[in-house]
Amino acid sequence: MAKRNAIRFGDYIQAMVVDTQQVPFEELMPEPLFDRHGNEHPQPVPKLKLGGGDVVKVLQPYLSTRFIDQARAVVPLAIYLALFQYIVLQTPVMDASIVAGGLLAVMVGLMMFMEGLKLGLMPFGEVIGNTLPRKLPLVGVLFIAFLLGIGVTFAEPAIGALQVAGSIVDPVEAPYLYTLLNDRGGATVLVVGLGVGLAAVLGTVRFLRGWSLKPLIFMTVTPTLALSVIAWKWDPIGLSSIVGLAWDAGAVTTGPVTVPLVLALGVGVASAAGKGADSSLSGFGIVTLASVFPILGVLCLSFYTALTVSPETIIAAAAEVKLAAAMAASQPQWYEVTPWAEVILGVRAIVPLVIFLMIVLFVVLREKMKSAFITYYGIIMAVVGMCIFNVGLTYGLAKLGDQSGGLIAGAFASIDAISASPLYSFSVGVATAGLFAWVLGLGATLAEPALNALGMTVQNLTNGAFKKSMLMGAVAFGVATGLMLGVLKIIFDFHIMYILIPGYTLGLILTLLSTEEFVNVGWDSAGVTTGPVTVPLVLAMGLGFGNAMGSTDGFGILATASICPIVAVLTLGLYVQFKVKREERRIAKEFALEGEIV
Repeated sequence: MAKRNAIRFGDYIQAMVVDTQQVPFEELMPEPLFDRHGNEHPQPVPKLKLGGGDVVKVLQPYLSTRFIDQARAVVPLAIYLALFQYIVLQTPVMDASIVAGGLLAVMVGLMMFMEGLKLGLMPFGEVIGNTLPRKLPLVGVLFIAFLLGIGVTFAEPAIGALQVAGSIVDPVEAPYLYTLLNDRGGATVLVVGLGVGLAAVLGTVRFLRGWSLKPLIFMTVTPTLALSVIAWKWDPIGLSSIVGLAWDAGAVTTGPVTVPLVLALGVGVASAAGKGADSSLSGFGIVTLASVFPILGVLCLSFYTALTVSPETIIAAAAEVKLAAAMAASQPQWYEVTPWAEVILGVRAIVPLVIFLMIVLFVVLREKMKSAFITYYGIIMAVVGMCIFNVGLTYGLAKLGDQSGGLIAGAFASIDAISASPLYSFSVGVATAGLFAWVLGLGATLAEPALNALGMTVQNLTNGAFKKSMLMGAVAFGVATGLMLGVLKIIFDFHIMYILIPGYTLGLILTLLSTEEFVNVGWDSAGVTTGPVTVPLVLAMGLGFGNAMGSTDGFGILATASICPIVAVLTLGLYVQFKVKREERRIAKEFALEGEIV
């Protein structure tokens, strides 16, 4: 038994009362008043009045903790990129003050948004999830889950990163990729939302029926890979560039809005129905489904676009838009100018979702919201936070990622941004670029708060056999390796399917060999790595790097960063299973020997 340090109770009390002030109770209450008959007059307790300094003292510990949570994810990555750019690439960060201000806006915006999500949006999901089965039939429950899946997609902070990326794509080189991100950008986000909605429906039914995740994985991943191969080989009309976007869309959806709200709804429905509430795996698997169905949606939309619109039409329309934009550049509309454009985007993302949740709760279910003031306060925080985050995304994360990605190519190739490029030999430069991506993936993953939560859950589920540090290490290693493979894909200009086919084939084989617990954890682990900081940064870096290399297919890095952690966690899970079985055999053998002796 481990040795415990003994602490005297008196020492404990002494330590607890340091820097505390004792106030007599009578000082907190007004002096009682009595009439001439000796009856006490009731008198109102005076309201507590706080000055500006008092408010700051009360809120400072709370706000600093919330801000530090976001700073831990943003600041180390920013410092790493800046140092790498200055020391290795020998180029200072351009517009450093603007980038720094944008990063500060990202941290403040995320702090406010996450707090608003917790106080304002999550209560809706919990109340609706617990109430729906009692007020509506199963069909109505699933319909609400479907609509909620669509709504939360538009509210995802990282969705804006996909829309921003559309301006970087060349319509001549990749016409269908251009039109899906620009002309049909709304349709693309809609089909992604439809995919999340279908995932919410299937996940809810799975909770109710107690279905295994394994068959669902094979039934969804296999046709997704097949459609990806068709798009890849249907290259004469330019669908090959769509594949990376489709698989990246799957990674973008599993963010801080989609996962908690959809999960709260699904688990709440299962719990209210008396199904799955006591299961240790309640909630697992829905992240996987919410990643796969959007990929199918984007692929189907690309096929429809290819059959209805020609590349020549897209190129001509893009030229007209460019000309119109150039003519109107001198007098842009107020809603097209920063920061109003970002503010409108933030309001448009959150407000429709809130209206939908209110209609479901107040009109359909006729329920009241407890602590309404706190809930509305949280909603305002979420809207304001989203707006600030969007501004920071434009001037901070996206700008820094695009800049770093564009300069990395100077390590091994000649680019205009670095006059002395290439800085190193081809082999050394490629190794430098790969190492850069690997370290970036490792640091970004370990900084994700959701990964810590998943690690603790897995450690508890396996009774310590699968430690939190083991899971975090496996996921971080997988993401780092995936980012490195994505960078190498752009450097050597090979298609992403050369990574996805063997990666997911191996993942499916490991799924067959693994237990249900590790399958749930392994496939969901990819979703927790794609947070609101990681996605815009990595996406902008990949597109900037692709443009510097003259590649039309800068998408796909998020996809490679999603499959590798699945393989890593499932492989480690098999090793843990082997260790547990070996230990069980050893214990059984010892008991058998003791029985023989007795």
